[in-house]
Amino acid sequence: MTGQTNVVVIGGGYAGVMAANRLMLRDDVTVTLINPRPDLVHRVRLHQLVGGSDDAVVAYRNVLAERVRLVVDTVTRIDAAERSVSLAAGGTLDYDYLIYAVGSGSAEPSVPGAVESVHPLATLEEARRLRAVLDATPATAPVTVVGAGPTGIETAAELAEQGRRVTLVCGGVLGPYLHMRGRRSVAKRLAALGVTVVDGSGAKVTGVTRDAVRLADGRELRSEVTVWAAGFGVPDLAVRSGLSTDVVGRLVTDETLTSVDDVRIVAAGDSAAPSGLPLRMSCLNATPLGARAADTVLSRLAGEQPEDLHQSMYAQCISLGRRAGIYQFANRSDVAVWLHIGDGLGARIKELVCTRIPEHLAKEASKPGSFGLHRMRGGVAKRRQALRDHRAEAPAADRAA
Repeated sequence: MTGQTNVVVIGGGYAGVMAANRLMLRDDVTVTLINPRPDLVHRVRLHQLVGGSDDAVVAYRNVLAERVRLVVDTVTRIDAAERSVSLAAGGTLDYDYLIYAVGSGSAEPSVPGAVESVHPLATLEEARRLRAVLDATPATAPVTVVGAGPTGIETAAELAEQGRRVTLVCGGVLGPYLHMRGRRSVAKRLAALGVTVVDGSGAKVTGVTRDAVRLADGRELRSEVTVWAAGFGVPDLAVRSGLSTDVVGRLVTDETLTSVDDVRIVAAGDSAAPSGLPLRMSCLNATPLGARAADTVLSRLAGEQPEDLHQSMYAQCISLGRRAGIYQFANRSDVAVWLHIGDGLGARIKELVCTRIPEHLAKEASKPGSFGLHRMRGGVAKRRQALRDHRAEAPAADRAA
């Protein structure tokens, strides 16, 4: 390939911005970042937007390299054969390489009444709408948060700290990813904030109305505002474009994050499913995956074989209001271990993490190639073992079907 190489990055979240900035390592690469919003959504602060302590946005001028062209629009289709993308506002953009980093959003709830009655908060627009609803709702009104992952826990704690009457419905266990010690620490903090935690097998939501949440065990919880934080989904752009995806809709790639359909398409972040075995949807994974996707493109431009994906560090950081939090350590299989840091120190670590994310992006913008978390030693053997286990299980699952 001679002359300028045109790279289009779809999605301006953590993964997309990191990838776009890193591609600036080469002067002969032109990058266009397409995103539906004019600012970066600082997604790890959306629960703070709901609580009123942060606006959860960062101006792109502060985190995006000057040479990256920003197009505020939505991609409606990818034409891999023509190497072009169609835009909602009209027209197309051609590419030599495409980085697919469309991220994730709220999963469509299948519970009767939920679509009409609940308030999701996985996107900026959803969080802003929820904030407006809460502002118009008396502080004494019962609020129910459905979903006991990080988003649900953080939102419940944030609202309870403001004096709201909050019930957290787990649908199973509180904080499924957490170690039992970490789970006890979180439960203790939630209790101190006055959050009622409803967990166990009977805590699955079976129906929602505008003023109540019904559970599998027959209980009905009064709820003037019901927040839905029960899982994430991904945009269906890859599906609509005829590309290979997993059952959730993530783009299936090899271990270099290259699409199994087209060597010119590379995926990163929550919307990537390398070898059909995706990493946990999280900021912790999105930013390194963005760097890895850029490195794959850069390697191909240099005529080199791209490196395989690996992750050497896993953890989960959850805020529990403004004054407490938990930093849960995990092993290289992303399984929580007994060690965690809680209380005030946990809150300070979480705040440091939230602050460092845009700082990492800004540093990559000013000094491309400076980010190195995805290149840390270790994690290769664990990933290979996970892939072997996954491939061994797949035929068994096919026979069962």
